[in-house]
Amino acid sequence: MNFLNKHYQETIHNRLESLKNTLQFSFEFFPPKNIDLENKLYLSILKLIKLNPSFFSVTHGANNGEEKKTYEIVQKIYKKTGVITAPHLTCVNNTPIELEKIARLYWKSGIRNIVALRGDAKNKMHKHIMYAADLVTFLKKIADFDISVAAYPERHPESDNMKDDILNLKKKIDAGANRAITQFFFNIDSYLNFRDQCIKNGINVEIIPGILPIYNFQQLKKFSTMTNVTIPKWIFKMFNKLEDDLTTQRLIGVNILIDIVKKLFTEGVKNFHFYSLNKSDVVYSTCYFLKSLSL
Repeated sequence: MNFLNKHYQETIHNRLESLKNTLQFSFEFFPPKNIDLENKLYLSILKLIKLNPSFFSVTHGANNGEEKKTYEIVQKIYKKTGVITAPHLTCVNNTPIELEKIARLYWKSGIRNIVALRGDAKNKMHKHIMYAADLVTFLKKIADFDISVAAYPERHPESDNMKDDILNLKKKIDAGANRAITQFFFNIDSYLNFRDQCIKNGINVEIIPGILPIYNFQQLKKFSTMTNVTIPKWIFKMFNKLEDDLTTQRLIGVNILIDIVKKLFTEGVKNFHFYSLNKSDVVYSTCYFLKSLSL
């Protein structure tokens, strides 16, 4: 019995050491709209950098001037922290000439990582000429960028079926993308089934799960509607009658994220990408706990 107890303790210790050495986090931000929000963003970054992130990413929207805002924030974050910082780059509202100019500017300024996306059109009647796979091919011809692309465990909102989604992802990988980062999800089986289908279809790059912190459940429901993400019934039950209690919502949100990461870790997932919403409290608490304790 003593031998078994000692063996069990050694196993737990080894898992803890494995966790400390292999669990990695990355974080996504969006360009702040004013100087006050920019200062708050940098405070969040200073907090999150304590977790030794593998990289940061910075989004941009479809409005005029978004590329410039993204470029400026990417440069500031990279210079202040030294952490790999990857701008989102979309092809939907840019001509090839504009895209080449942007890409060369990034490369010249030392930015080697890009998240390549099709993006959302300003006009709903827009006919897409260039897709994410085309953008990956385009970027690889300009320079040897390290490229991440998007993946959708619960189907892209514009896709008819999962098979088409898988085939589309394969095109992006075959074009030269280095990894995929998923849309956020809460159904772990959706991610695992998606990963299995990727492997069956010859997609052998890492599929990093995208994790969305829960700060406000009402906000989460809006996000899920826009992105075709299913919120399980058990999560609805956990937030029942807490509409006005954001403090408790955040505490529950931390526990949900910890549980998701723990379960995915047991399935061999080592890297997690958090959509920070430019905040750090819930994300930092979650990641600090996971870095500190055994799964």
